[in-house]
This record gives sequence, structure tokens and C-alpha cells, in this order.
Amino acid sequence: MEKVIAGYSVDVTEEGYLTNQAQWNKEIAWAIAKEIGINELTEGHWKVIEFLQKDFAETEKMPTIRRVKNAGGIATKELYALFPEGPILKAAKIAGLSKPVSCV
Repeated sequence: MEKVIAGYSVDVTEEGYLTNQAQWNKEIAWAIAKEIGINELTEGHWKVIEFLQKDFAETEKMPTIRRVKNAGGIATKELYALFPEGPILKAAKIAGLSKPVSCV
């Protein structure tokens, strides 16, 4: 389905995850973050977002929290502070990636 986010027409799932990562940009990331209750994207947020995108591009699958901690060097506690109540779900959505299979 199609949705307009930050003035851009993008393809999304019913849950609002982008289906075409090529349509993603930082303006869309800001808009999605606000939509899900994150009012500011800090340097810490961008570190997580960039790691997810890089890891996904290399492995073609969403990294787990454990992988973000071990390979990304981002503590689990920090992840939950940055993206409360479902850090990988929220971070993946903001990063323009698909919904993680491991998340309900």
C-alpha cells in the first residue's frame, strides 16, 4: 500500500514498514520517529539506524538485539533507552527496513 510520509509517497506494509528501502531518506526517518513517539533522533539513534542498515545490506536479514550489542557495540540498556518498548521494531521502522521476523 502507499502512504505519504514527510511529503514523499512510499510503499509500506499494513504496519507501516517500508517495503522499498530505496525510498527511505532522513526526512522520512524523522517523520516515522515522531509518529511512533520518538521526538528527537540523537547521535545515539543514528548509530543504531546506520548499524541496522549496514548489517542488513551485508547479511540480508535483520540483526537481533544480541547482534546489535555484540557487532554494533551498542549496549542493550542503551537500545531500550533510545527506542523504548521494542527497540529493534522501532529502530527497523525508522531505518526503512522490514519488520524483524523475531518480533511479534
